[in-house]
Amino acid sequence: MSRRLTVIIDELLDREGGYVDHADDKGGATMYGITEQVARLHGWDGKMQYMPKTLAVQIYKDQYWSAPNFDRVAMINQRIAEELLDTGVNMGVAVAAKMLQRSLNALNSQESYYADMLVDGIVGNTTLGALKHYLDRRQHHGEDVLMKALNCLQGARYITISEARERNESFLYGWLHHRIHL
Repeated sequence: MSRRLTVIIDELLDREGGYVDHADDKGGATMYGITEQVARLHGWDGKMQYMPKTLAVQIYKDQYWSAPNFDRVAMINQRIAEELLDTGVNMGVAVAAKMLQRSLNALNSQESYYADMLVDGIVGNTTLGALKHYLDRRQHHGEDVLMKALNCLQGARYITISEARERNESFLYGWLHHRIHL
């Protein structure tokens, strides 16, 4: 694992914290932000509070970085990839990928940079090509604008899910405080 990815995952582990079993969290108990369901899929059969940090790191690397191709996004733009990882951990990697695709389509100046893509939640060659074209075209401000678009979509989703399920209000302040960056 690269030194940079190690730092990114360590920061993510700090944000997620250790063992949590909040009554309002429909996902149940977590350790380092990993749900019991995900831990079981990766072979953990013990109590969640004893899941080792090394397993959490491996899960983040495999399921939330490499599998959704966020590692390939990092080859184009590290900051965008880190945002996708963070969003993917908190909302699901397909949701994060769809936010990227929607943002790139909307920032495409009526398809003058590249053809709009299908918003399918899969970061493949089309999404990666669009990201590269967008950043090449928009230069240094493009990254900032795309980050704002991703954070706007993420914040709107947090509010929507809190409106839909009152118990999610227990988490809204923290989500907005720790996950949305200006």
